[in-house]
Amino acid sequence: MNIKCKKDDLLSGINIVSKAVASKTSLPILECIMVEAMNGKIRLIANNIELGIETYIEGTTIEEGKAAFEAKIFSDIIRKLPQSDISIETDSDYKAKIVCEKSKFTIPYHAGDDFPYLQQIEKDHSIRISQFSLREIIRQTIFSISDNENTKLMTGESFEVKNNELIVVSLDGHRISRRKIALKGENSDMKVVVPGKSLIELSKIISGDSDNEVAIYFSDNHMLFEFDNTRVVTRLIEGEYFKISQMMAINNDLKVTVNRKELMGCIDRATLLIQETDKKPIIVSVKNDNNMYVRLDTNMGSLNEELEIKKEGNEIIIGFNPRFLMDALRVIDDEEIDIYLNDSKSPCFIKDSEENYIYIVLPININVAAY
Repeated sequence: MNIKCKKDDLLSGINIVSKAVASKTSLPILECIMVEAMNGKIRLIANNIELGIETYIEGTTIEEGKAAFEAKIFSDIIRKLPQSDISIETDSDYKAKIVCEKSKFTIPYHAGDDFPYLQQIEKDHSIRISQFSLREIIRQTIFSISDNENTKLMTGESFEVKNNELIVVSLDGHRISRRKIALKGENSDMKVVVPGKSLIELSKIISGDSDNEVAIYFSDNHMLFEFDNTRVVTRLIEGEYFKISQMMAINNDLKVTVNRKELMGCIDRATLLIQETDKKPIIVSVKNDNNMYVRLDTNMGSLNEELEIKKEGNEIIIGFNPRFLMDALRVIDDEEIDIYLNDSKSPCFIKDSEENYIYIVLPININVAAY
């Protein structure tokens, strides 16, 4: 193989595919980035079996071929080379020369005959959304997946296409995040569970441009994302996702409308008194005076604060993990939010009028009489 390309183009391609390089594996080839020059195109590929990414870069192919480079040393070398054209030439002794201006590296490479290329996905079922929308949906739900591999389904997100809408749900046993977005055209109903780790890496490489689309293809065991010059294939998590419709249908006796930033600021100040070992709940009281009272007592001190609200319904005293509330508030863009409550043992709902977003947070059990 003998290729020439610009440093920026090569480094950009490396940064994209490196998200799928295996970090801990018994198969050294999975720690490599494959560089392939075929049919006048230069392709970079990485695949850790769960997630595979390939992208094409601009460049000139002098001689076709392929070479698998150990990802860390390869990316470190390219990153530190001068801002100029780079040539990569391999020989039959499995040595590769990387030349940029007056810098010349010689490093080993693998033939890559055992390198796992990306799974070929049938393109029978698909949807298209903007890169901006996909990245926002992931950002607004990914925080409530679980990292406990013993509950595998909770480590992923449910992607459901229903009635020409994409509905994305995540949960970890303490909270639920749900986002909904309308789709263009006619789309077949579909429901799969996508690994959270794959979605996190995907969100790092999509541009977030509202003018550029992502094509998403569904199959029984894999999902394919195509955008720009890049393909991302992820395995799906097997099993039927949790049924949350019953919880969504709970009637709530109290509706509170509050300024989102003011509530965030209040909770943020409260967390100054919480140490890592503390499991103290933040106590929220809503009374008949159109105020919300926020209280926290820890070994470091106490906080009492009140916020102006609009209120419809009964009074309540309820306790929450402050981090769970903050995680949801951070990803909502609305200036004012509606919070729906029932009693001290029932979940809290944060949602807009059209239910484009719904965040459910389970309360912490407290002795209401003490407050």
